[in-house]
Amino acid sequence: MNNEDLTRRIISFFTTELALIVGFVMAVVVVAHVLRQRRSPAGAVAWLLVIVLFPYVGVPLYLMFGGRKMQRVADSKANIRLPDSVVRPLPEACLIDRLLRTYGIPGATIGNRVSLCRTGEEGYARLVRIIEEASHSVYVQTYVLQEDEVSREIVDRLARRASEGIRVRLLMDGVGSLHTSRHFLSPLVKLGGKVAFFIPVIHRPFRGRTNLRNHRKIIIADGRCVMAGGANIGEEYIGPTPRTGRWRDLSFVLEGPAVSHYAEIFRSDWEFASGESIGPDSEMACSLPEAAGSVVQVVPSGPDVVGDPLYDAILSAMFAAQKRLWVVTPYFIPDEALLEALTLAVHRGIDVRILVPQKSNHPMADLARGTYLRQVQAAGGKVLLYADGMMHAKVLLMDNELAMIGSANMDIRSLFLDYEVAMFAYGEAEVRATEAWVEATMSNTRSGVKPAGTIRDLCEGVVRLAAPLL
Repeated sequence: MNNEDLTRRIISFFTTELALIVGFVMAVVVVAHVLRQRRSPAGAVAWLLVIVLFPYVGVPLYLMFGGRKMQRVADSKANIRLPDSVVRPLPEACLIDRLLRTYGIPGATIGNRVSLCRTGEEGYARLVRIIEEASHSVYVQTYVLQEDEVSREIVDRLARRASEGIRVRLLMDGVGSLHTSRHFLSPLVKLGGKVAFFIPVIHRPFRGRTNLRNHRKIIIADGRCVMAGGANIGEEYIGPTPRTGRWRDLSFVLEGPAVSHYAEIFRSDWEFASGESIGPDSEMACSLPEAAGSVVQVVPSGPDVVGDPLYDAILSAMFAAQKRLWVVTPYFIPDEALLEALTLAVHRGIDVRILVPQKSNHPMADLARGTYLRQVQAAGGKVLLYADGMMHAKVLLMDNELAMIGSANMDIRSLFLDYEVAMFAYGEAEVRATEAWVEATMSNTRSGVKPAGTIRDLCEGVVRLAAPLL
């Protein structure tokens, strides 16, 4: 053996040893972080197995996709602090309202006005009206802004309003709007509007932030009204005329004191994504409340919220239900606690219904949901499959007391990782209106999921094992 071969072997040996030591140290650090995270036992065990058995794959995957509540990792985005305004007195508050107050969420506000956008055409018309009637500012936040004619029309309207002196801000998620080009947005920017992307994909991807997506949908005009819910901007979601294949979704327009809470959420997200401070100022002042308006509570969730108030409120509603528990979601991948709450509600005699699309736009999610849906069905709950294309709404109805409409799906990602927001409406009128929309959607469904064959059952089991990794 010559000296060159000996040197090469020595270098190879020490390189291998160094790699093993570095891999071991990183695995130990990451394992410690996993154990400190608030995860389900199944989720923690799944990550630990991947990290311990395949550290050189598991550690990078965890750094990119595994973190939750990583405040310092997410560039120290400030926690959202919603203002207290026109709050319903504590003795009059219901169980869920009182629970949320213990998490620092302001109590339900009184004197609001809520109207539903029941179709994509209604949603488009209200969005156009909000943009055209704004006198000071229009703030738009969406997960997806598609490059199509509907989005082009909205961008052009925003650009024209910016040229007229209206303050226009457009915030999109870096993943959801990954294919939205700067060129597509250039008319708005050239005429004075400002655009920002929330955590762009190519920006420091190995700092644990790639998996933290902003899934909120918020449009605010003058701080006086907000449009929110489940719909993004694009012809799949909204449009001036009916379109074959348009997704079934639900949004709403809100006026009153609760608008200030959505305004604060947008302000926080915009300042984090763009670095620009926008208030609060006089434009964020909401209109005066009505004496006999809607009782509404705004509940954000995500890394910028302490604890998991949205998840805990949903779980508590499931346990508190006395007559009815209807869940509408495009993707149904609950954790063990939510699944147990649903099955126990069935055994208590509660009318439990889970409404999902017969076939969603994510085949893996459809595969993962199978065992969960069959478990609810086996307990006696009703599983309804929407048969007229994709259903994208996110709704929960509890008895005649609560209607929840928001951006969060009933899955692990939405409830524990993403930035989300939901409106909790406690008034009978809002519950009845939401109930009517859900019943209309249920009229176009088929009931029940079929038993799984051996191969599908095996595939569903494998995917279910991987679900907690989110």
